[in-house]
Amino acid sequence: MRVPAYAAPAAGEPLAPTTIERRDVGPSDVLIEIEYAGICHSDIHTVNGDWGPQPFPVVPGHEIVGVVTAVGADVGTHRVGDRVGVGCMVNSCGECANCRNGDEQYCLDGMVPTYAGTDRDGTTTQGGYSTHVVVDAGYVLRVPDGIDPAAAAPLLCAGITTWSPLRRWGAGPGRRVAVVGLGGLGHMAVQLAHAMGAEVTVLSQSLKKQEDGLRLGADAYFATGDPGTFSALAGRFDLIVNTVSATIDVDAYLSLLAVDGTLVNVGAPAEPLSLNAMSLIGGRRSYAGSMIGGIAETQEMLDFCAAHGIGAEVEVIPADRVNEAYERVLASDVRYRFVIDASTLL
Repeated sequence: MRVPAYAAPAAGEPLAPTTIERRDVGPSDVLIEIEYAGICHSDIHTVNGDWGPQPFPVVPGHEIVGVVTAVGADVGTHRVGDRVGVGCMVNSCGECANCRNGDEQYCLDGMVPTYAGTDRDGTTTQGGYSTHVVVDAGYVLRVPDGIDPAAAAPLLCAGITTWSPLRRWGAGPGRRVAVVGLGGLGHMAVQLAHAMGAEVTVLSQSLKKQEDGLRLGADAYFATGDPGTFSALAGRFDLIVNTVSATIDVDAYLSLLAVDGTLVNVGAPAEPLSLNAMSLIGGRRSYAGSMIGGIAETQEMLDFCAAHGIGAEVEVIPADRVNEAYERVLASDVRYRFVIDASTLL
């Protein structure tokens, strides 16, 4: 079926209306009528060519919420009328050790991204800036009742990207967690870490979003542009989650960790980062990276958000404002996630 979409025709080119072909619904597939699609910084990196050549034209979008309109004969997990979500991946080998352990995002054969990837049938995946998508049922999430669907869309990337390291490195009561950056990822990390019971501190370039940070659940808020911040907070944190996609002074942030503390990078800057090994050795500290979570972990995150009343703070826009939204994301002029109303594509 051919459906309306917005696509980037080439690297650095503005997105424009188009139509794309969606495959027929196979025995294990789900057809989803998309309601909302979040705009992630990864979308911008991809269409600008920051992460290398892409199979243009590309339809971005991997924060998708919609309603099931058809299911394949072998699908027993979803029914017509269910509200569901699709995140950053739509397939994996399902057989390697990582897939069997529920870490499909680290599939040894390479997970299939929701857009700009090659699916198992050889076709190029196209994302959620469209009216419909067909996805293997094993990669479709249940969106619980009680979460606004527009606010749920960014959970499929920003939510799980921050939930996964918070869970893995033990955010909870008695733990001191710092979140670097209060943007699309950071505002989710603050809410989640607070709901997990951790003591939460925001580290941002300035104090201009301090009121928001405290409202979202932070216990403290510091400006990294103030040189005194790093001396005042030296050795304080058990876990630091860096959500920014710009280069940072890794050594400076490592100095904020307690013994056995961990700095986890979830932001993906286009330029390499470097560090002095003594920053690790001197405090038995760790520097780690984390991507999204597996399917089961993503469902766990959605259920947790529903139970704790957590959702992204969003600005819903029509599709014809997507290029303006990209410019505003790059200018940090959004609080805190743009979400496209897919009905405006019709």
